[in-house]
Amino acid sequence: MLENNDKYFEILNDIKKTVIQTRNKIVESANKDLVLMYYNIGLKLIENNKWGSSFIDTLAKDLKIEFPTLKGMSARNLRYMQKFATEFDNDEFLQGVLAKLSWNHNQVLLDKIKNKEIRKWYAKESFENGWSVSILTHQISLKLYERQALLGNKTTNFDETLPTPNNEQAKELLKSPYIFDFITADKDIKELDIERELIANITKLLLELGNGFAFVGRQYHLEIENEDYYIDLLFYNLKVRSYVVIELKTTEFKPEYAGKLNFYLNAVDTYIKDKNDNPTFGILLCKDKKRVTAELALKDINKPIGVTEYKILSEIPEFLENALPSIEDIEKRLKNSSE
Repeated sequence: MLENNDKYFEILNDIKKTVIQTRNKIVESANKDLVLMYYNIGLKLIENNKWGSSFIDTLAKDLKIEFPTLKGMSARNLRYMQKFATEFDNDEFLQGVLAKLSWNHNQVLLDKIKNKEIRKWYAKESFENGWSVSILTHQISLKLYERQALLGNKTTNFDETLPTPNNEQAKELLKSPYIFDFITADKDIKELDIERELIANITKLLLELGNGFAFVGRQYHLEIENEDYYIDLLFYNLKVRSYVVIELKTTEFKPEYAGKLNFYLNAVDTYIKDKNDNPTFGILLCKDKKRVTAELALKDINKPIGVTEYKILSEIPEFLENALPSIEDIEKRLKNSSE
């Protein structure tokens, strides 16, 4: 028996931590070397592209003979390498983001995203949020870029109520709309039923909310002057160091909703927020945000509120087909913003 079990387990855990950290570094380094090797092979294929497509087929056969146990040298994958090197430069983004994503991630980006800037946006989000390949594919299919990155879709008073850079960080967290494809009920589902479905699928909800959200409570109870109040959903965002109050409505936006949410934000700042936390902000989820009405309602509100919409499974196909901007519209906006 060891004389000091606590000391032993402290040493054991410290060694385990060292092994895990080193192993992760080895895996990350090996992945980066692999992606950069594919990039450099792609460059060589571009240089000799004049020989035509049969050149790659022949090359793949000879590489198989030369390296019979080596995977990844098929003609199909060689063409991916060529496209990869064509689409990206050997710059900081390649070294710092793309080379840290798996090759499968990069293949998905090449297959599903044509615009280079949008492809970089998804790559950065995938890297920062640790998305698996399936999650990356899912986010692309639900048009996350169009819902989150296009600032014109957002109705907030964040610029007036939050200091810089908190205002921009809070806006970056918003989506328009939020898509709850895991709620399979019909369009007339009640608010409490939606809340229950959201919490029953908390992992999927946190994925849709985005980076840094931690769940605090549903129908979070506040008692103020002997009156009971209940916040629909309360979260804390580790990225912006703020509490986030989410109120859910199954109707279109009404001005009185902003007043109630403003009250909850004041209450959280007064009774829950720590002095080191940034100001609490609110997200009001409605069936229709009624943009002009929402902008007027938020005009003199002194707490940060974003008004947006949500869609459940039965509403998603029609929305994705008709309501989001086309790729031509997006490319035009990107071009205008860079001029």
